[in-house]
Amino acid sequence: MGIGVSIFLIAVGAILAFAVNASVSGLDIAVVGYILMIVGVIGLIMTAFIWGPRSRGRGDVVEERRVYDDRV
Repeated sequence: MGIGVSIFLIAVGAILAFAVNASVSGLDIAVVGYILMIVGVIGLIMTAFIWGPRSRGRGDVVEERRVYDDRV
């Protein structure tokens, strides 16, 4: 789960939890919203702490120089 999916789940969960007052067949939509927000936060934490450090090691730049000696 990436950062975009996590933020999407948090946003949809917040909309369902705070903006919708409905109940479908005894299932409270607000509870579904809270569950989606929790899953989104867990996904965001996992993305930041587990997958984040692996992409930071690519910042090293190696420069190759050729040295010519003209004292022959």
